[in-house]
Amino acid sequence: MLVAPGTEHLAGFRAEITNLGLGPVQVSTFAFSPFRSHHTPVRVPRGDPEQYQLVLTTKRALRVPRPGRGTVIAGDTLWTDASRAVESHGSSDGGEVRAIVLQIPRSVLPLRPNRVDRLLAQPIPVTGGTGAILADFLGALVAHGPDCQAEETSRLGSIAVDLAAACLAQHLGALGEAPAEARAQAMRQRITGFIEHNLGDPDLTPLAIADRHNISLRGLYALFEGQPLSVAAFIRRRRLERCHADLARQELRNHSVQAIAGRWGFSNATAFSRAFREAYGLTPTDHRENALRPALHAVSGDPARHAHRSMPIEPRFPSAGDNRPT
Repeated sequence: MLVAPGTEHLAGFRAEITNLGLGPVQVSTFAFSPFRSHHTPVRVPRGDPEQYQLVLTTKRALRVPRPGRGTVIAGDTLWTDASRAVESHGSSDGGEVRAIVLQIPRSVLPLRPNRVDRLLAQPIPVTGGTGAILADFLGALVAHGPDCQAEETSRLGSIAVDLAAACLAQHLGALGEAPAEARAQAMRQRITGFIEHNLGDPDLTPLAIADRHNISLRGLYALFEGQPLSVAAFIRRRRLERCHADLARQELRNHSVQAIAGRWGFSNATAFSRAFREAYGLTPTDHRENALRPALHAVSGDPARHAHRSMPIEPRFPSAGDNRPT
């Protein structure tokens, strides 16, 4: 592909590109000054990567000048095929264009090419449904993916493919065509997002989650089979992690341990203390004292403040088979 700045912006042209490998999948970020991109029929055979690209524009717009096709507004996605000739223009107003690009080998995408190709160079809304989940996931990948281990990035690549497949199938009006795992992954993403937003609700139970998402309790448990944690264990883990973080916050030092536990859905003080100790190896009070002691010593000028810093503790969480009440 040939990328060239517009003649009026030649002197100040700049571009930034980052890449993150996710097994056979790759997610990249692009930031360009105004440009014109030409992927010509001559250049395609020379280096055909045989892959699809899902382009999520996050700032300004990307224009693909093809008959019957319009402009992709910032925040929408554009589905392209790197093996086909295409021309695109970025930012006619002189501003920088930013985009996240998910690159998926054609052999990896679990959808029929003759159907997927109907979406080429068409904008795919990401304001709701699976599209919104996919957009949020890509944003999280860019923000946190570089900090993940190799085995984690490979799993994230599989998730990205499943979500992309579910999003494309939904836009085609044929969600049933998406592979079962793609549909399951999309539903898990919806459910985990729901859990994250409702951790403080003491009535957040697997039954309540199943009812909210119009599936049976058995179906909910089946959805999390093979995952690192069951749905109940996931709720408990996220609540404990939120409590663990808040107990170490200097600005919350005047809040009682039970107030913080209650903030994240633990209504029973004894059960919370036991679960916290099982996960972190010390009581909530001991964790708070260890976490806040260095800051208190720094304020008081205690010369021994460096002698009491706590070492990070690797939490011990229940396995996927643990379905105890949260």
